[in-house]
Amino acid sequence: MQRPSAGHDQVTEATDRAAKTPWNPSLPDPFDSALRRLRLEGAIFLRAEYREPWAYESLSGPATAAILRPGTERVVLFHLVSSGTCWVQVGEQEKHWAAAGDVIVLPYGDQHTMGGVGASEVVPLLTFLEPPPWNTMPLLRHGRDGAQTDVVCGYLHSDDVLFDPALRVFPPAFVVRPEGTTGAGWVRANIDFALAQADASPLGPDAINTRLPEMLLVEVLRQHLATAPAADHGWLAALHDPILNPALSAIHTAPERKWTVSDLARVAVVSRSGLDERFRQVLGRSPIRYLTEWRMHLAEDLLTSTDLGVAAIARRVGYDAEEAFSRAFKRHSGAPPAQWRVQHPLRASGMADPSAGVAPE
Repeated sequence: MQRPSAGHDQVTEATDRAAKTPWNPSLPDPFDSALRRLRLEGAIFLRAEYREPWAYESLSGPATAAILRPGTERVVLFHLVSSGTCWVQVGEQEKHWAAAGDVIVLPYGDQHTMGGVGASEVVPLLTFLEPPPWNTMPLLRHGRDGAQTDVVCGYLHSDDVLFDPALRVFPPAFVVRPEGTTGAGWVRANIDFALAQADASPLGPDAINTRLPEMLLVEVLRQHLATAPAADHGWLAALHDPILNPALSAIHTAPERKWTVSDLARVAVVSRSGLDERFRQVLGRSPIRYLTEWRMHLAEDLLTSTDLGVAAIARRVGYDAEEAFSRAFKRHSGAPPAQWRVQHPLRASGMADPSAGVAPE
C-alpha cells in the first residue's frame, strides 16, 4: 500500500481590504471582525505517541465535554500532527488524512475514530487513556512497533453560533495546513512553547498561561472559512437572522437533499418571495445560488482531504449524475473536479483514479 499524504483546505486570494493574520492570508471584513469577537476558552490537554499500526475510537461528544469542561455538552477538539500520518473519521463518513504540520478540527466535538496508515483493530480510547484528574499533561502511547505519529491535542469551548451543531457551518471534521513557512513556523513555535510550559508546571496543563488554543483555532477557522460562499456579504449575520437561520441550517445539514425554494420557505415559515428577497438582501444571492455554492464548497473540501471518487462526491453534495456535478463544479472552480484535484497543489497522493466513483481498496 502506498503511504497516503494529507489533503487540505485551501485559501483563496485575499482581498485588499482584509486585515492581515499571523499566517498572512486574510479574509473580508465580516469574517475577520466576527472571528476577532469569538469568545473561546480552552487548553492543550494531552500529547500522544502512536506507533503503526494503530486506531482508536474516542468517547462520545457529551462524555468528552464532561471530562474536559464539566457542565457543558460539547467542546471543539483539535489535533495538531507533529510528525507522521494519520486519519480521522466521524461515524460512517469519509476519512480525512493529515500529515506533519496539519491541524485536524472537530468543531462539534463529535465522537470519532483516528488511526494510522496500516490496518488495525479500533480500540476504545479509555483502554490507554488514564482518566483525570491529571497532575501533568498526559502522554498517550498506543500501537505496536512501527513508524511513529506524534499528535498534540487540545479543546476549546464557545457558545458562538458558529459552533451550533444544528447549523453545521463546518463539516464534522476537517483538516487545514497553515499557509507557507510563516504559518507552519508560527504554529510549531507556539506548540513547542506550550509543551515546554506544561512540562515545567507543577500544576499540570491547566496552569499554562497561554492563549495558544484560541489563537490556533481562530487562524484555522479563518483559513477554512475563506472559501465559504458569500464571504464578502453578510454570511455571518445570516446565521443570526430569524428567517435565514433555519433555511441555512437545512442546507448545511442536508446538502444532498433536492432542495427547492418552496422547501426552504416552508422550513423558514415564510413565503417563497419573502425567502428569496431575504437571501438577496443579506447574502447577495438567491437561495438556489447559495445552495449551489455551498455544495461546491463542500465538494472542494472532499476532493482535497478524502479519497472519495468524483461520483461519490457528486452524490454526497446532491447530484445524481456525475456529469451534471462536473459541469457545475467547472463553472464554479474553473476546471472539472478530476482535473482540479490533480492540479491542486496539496492534493492527497496514493488515491485511486480521481474520476472513478469508488475509493481505493
